[in-house]
Formats: sequence, structure tokens, C-alpha cells
Amino acid sequence: MAAMAAASGTYGLVIGGREEPGNRGETRGVLNPATNVPFAQVAVADADDARRAMEAADAAFRQSGWAADDGARRAKALLSLARLLEEREEAFARLETENMGKTLREARVDIGFVVRTLEYIAGLADKIQGETIPVPGSRFDYTVREPLGVTVHIAPWNYPLLLAMRSVAPALAAGNAVVLKPASLTPLTAIAIARLAHDAGIPDGILNVVNGPGGAIGEALVRDPRCRSVSFTGSSEVGLRIAEIAAGRLLPVTLELGGKSPVLVFPDADLDRATRGIALGIFGNAGQMCWAASRLAVHESVRDALFERLRKIAEATKLGPGTEDGVEMGPVVSRDQEARILEYIDAARQEGGKVVAGGGRASDPRLAAGNFVLPTVVADLPASSRAGREEIFGPVLSAVSFTDTDDAVRIANDTTYGLFASVWTRDLATALTVARRLEAGMVSVNEPPITFPQTPFGGFKQSGLGFEQGLHVVESYTRRKNVVVNLGAPKRRT
Repeated sequence: MAAMAAASGTYGLVIGGREEPGNRGETRGVLNPATNVPFAQVAVADADDARRAMEAADAAFRQSGWAADDGARRAKALLSLARLLEEREEAFARLETENMGKTLREARVDIGFVVRTLEYIAGLADKIQGETIPVPGSRFDYTVREPLGVTVHIAPWNYPLLLAMRSVAPALAAGNAVVLKPASLTPLTAIAIARLAHDAGIPDGILNVVNGPGGAIGEALVRDPRCRSVSFTGSSEVGLRIAEIAAGRLLPVTLELGGKSPVLVFPDADLDRATRGIALGIFGNAGQMCWAASRLAVHESVRDALFERLRKIAEATKLGPGTEDGVEMGPVVSRDQEARILEYIDAARQEGGKVVAGGGRASDPRLAAGNFVLPTVVADLPASSRAGREEIFGPVLSAVSFTDTDDAVRIANDTTYGLFASVWTRDLATALTVARRLEAGMVSVNEPPITFPQTPFGGFKQSGLGFEQGLHVVESYTRRKNVVVNLGAPKRRT
């Protein structure tokens, strides 16, 4: 890639294979959430930059040959990108930690997941197939799958590179050109991986990255006449706005939105194991997960025992900058996010909830400059409470008890969301019966939230539309064309 910025903390827009400043020359500081001190500068795009990125992507799609190949070239390039990322795994993990705040251990897992995603999707690039269909008469009928063209990807800040590449990789594998808009708070690893694209064998202009305000840049990309599909991960409110714009142009969309995911603990569950899984599901990534296991429903017979275990884990969790050894939970991403979480905790108190653990900012003076919220457990919130029903996106668990299986399922499904659910029990019949009744796109049994590149990821109800990952995800970035050939009447033998 030409005109590359040095890895000194200055990051540009990546358009048409070049890293460059934005149209207005505007930059902004990127803060480390552990200190709120700027550690990098990033270019800020405007609507003209978004248009240029779409133009560059469209030209590359039509002229580079990326879409015309049989898929083997694309597979090779994606595997090469995986290797280049794997060689730089530690540097990318540290960049993710400094930019977003998660612990270095979590960031390493994320980057490893991206590597595995690229490997898995690369294996699908040359397996995009049509079919032959028997039809009446002397005809031959077949289908082909073609890339869409230019696809737009709007990524969130909680898993900056992982959730970006989860949709970018299959779009590239299918032969599309991509414009990626990372979250304004966390754009650095998206730009960093685009720097590797040329060396991986991806033609210039096939992978473009524009950073800027979500409303202005995101809408400009979706409204651009060259946009052929949109993938968005983020809040339900923004997702609905994108769907509204896309509907006006009949654009296909993939939306992975919010969640208020239930965890059901039955009386025969292994409480120690369940406690560790529950804690990971709500305190991991400081609770900033769309599928955070944020609603606990526990059988009344083991309620007090489980609450006590959760209190001990919450109070023993070590907070600090994600780069420090032994830290188990880092800061939340911004001061605004911290204020939002604390407001929900205050509302929970006012709505009658009992704070079992946490309940505010960390009091350690060494953490005062950062955005550190204590791991929090709130018990007995009323069913109508905001804190119990709305997505908080922080390390806050609301907990209630249930009396029987029907009661547990009712509590779990009493939400507008349907992304993830978890069941803890030793009884296989209970596990499978309850899993079937839960209104969630993903259910885990005796596991915290977990996914793999080969397993579909998507939700029901207000949690989204479509899915990411899995064997068929590449098809989401193609269109099906049917061709019928009239072979004519067979010649008579003479």
C-alpha cells in the first residue's frame, strides 16, 4: 500500500489502497480509557471522503479482477492476511487494549478469533456454487451466485476488529469490494489491518476504511448509489435507522443489535461452575457485549448460595489498565459510557433493587483517571424496571429467582430482545426442553456466551436480522441468478 503512515500513532483513512488524511484535514485524539489520555491521532472523514471510498471500491470491483476469479485467489489472499495478522498478534492485541480498554488477555483471544475467522472463511471462497434444476422440455436450467458489488460494514467499539472482520471477511471471500466504517472511539485496528491488505494480495481499493461520526458517515455510505448491502452491529435504535434507509433502496441488510440475555440456573446445577460462567458472561469485556448474560434467574432453593458466590467473585475481581499483569477487568470505553452505566445503577436502587455487590465507580485512587465501574450485582428488580429490561452495556447483572421451569422460561422470554440465553443444569432433558422454548438465536448449556467462526451468530426479535458466521454466511454477500437455456428440438436421425 502506498503512502503508508508510520506506526507512530498517526492513522489515516484507507481509500483506494492509499492511507491519507481526510478531505478537511481534520484529526482527533484517540483516548486510552484507562487514563483518558490521547495516545494516537486519527483522520476524520466527511461525506466527500465517504463518497471517494465508495468510488474507489466500485472501480476496484469492476477493474481489479477480484470478483472474476474462481475464488482460489481470494482464498489465498485471505489466508495470507491471516498469517500477517498472526505474526503481529501481540501488537494488534496491545493496540486493541489501549484503544478500547479490555484486558490484554481478552484482546489476544479476540485477535486469535479474527485469525481463525479469516482461515475459516478463506476455505469457503472457492466453494460458492450454483445448482442445476430439472425443468420441462429440451432446456438446461442452472443458477450462479454472483458478488453483490460494494458492501458497507459499520462496526461497533466493543470488539473493534473481531466484529468488523466477522462481516468483512465473507464479503471479500464472495468477491465484493468493501468499505468499512469502524466506531469513532475505536478505529485503530481496522486501519491497521487495512495496511496489511496489499501485502496479503488484496487489490488496492477492495478494502477501504473511513473513520468519522457514525450518523454522518454511516448514512452517507448507506445512501450512496453504489452501496449494494449493509452489515451493521450496534444499538437497536441505530440499526432500525439503517434498516429504514436501506429499505428505501431495497438493500439487503444484516443487523446484529442489542440484547438483554437471560441466564437460567436450575436447582441441580453445579453452582461453582455456574458462578464462574455467569461472572464471565457479565464481567468479561467489562460487560460491554451485545450478548452479555445480564439477566440472572435462579431457582429459589439455591438463590442465596449463588448470590453469595457471585458477591465474592465480584468483590475479588481485580480492576486496572488492561495491559497490567493480573488485571481481570479493564475500564469501560469512555466517560460517557461510564456515566450511562452509573445512571442505570442509580435507577436500579430507586426502583427497589438490592445491590449485592459493587454499585458504583472504583474507589482506588490509582484508577481515578480512568473509566472504572465496579462489577455489580443487583437483586430483586421489579419486572418493569429500566435496569432490568434495557440494555446497560456494562458490568451490571440483575438477578431474580423463579419457582419452576415454566416460571423460568416466562422470565427469560419477557424481553423485546432475543440474542442469547444460557441454561445451567445437570439434567439433559431439562436442558434440551428449555433450550427449545427459549426465544433466542443462540443458547448455551452449562457454558457462558461462546461462539466459533463456524457457528451462526444472530438473534430473534429486536436483537437483529440475518446472521453472521457459519457455513452459509458467504452466500449472504452474493445474489442468485437463474439461467435457462432452450436447447431446441432434438434433431431427427436420418
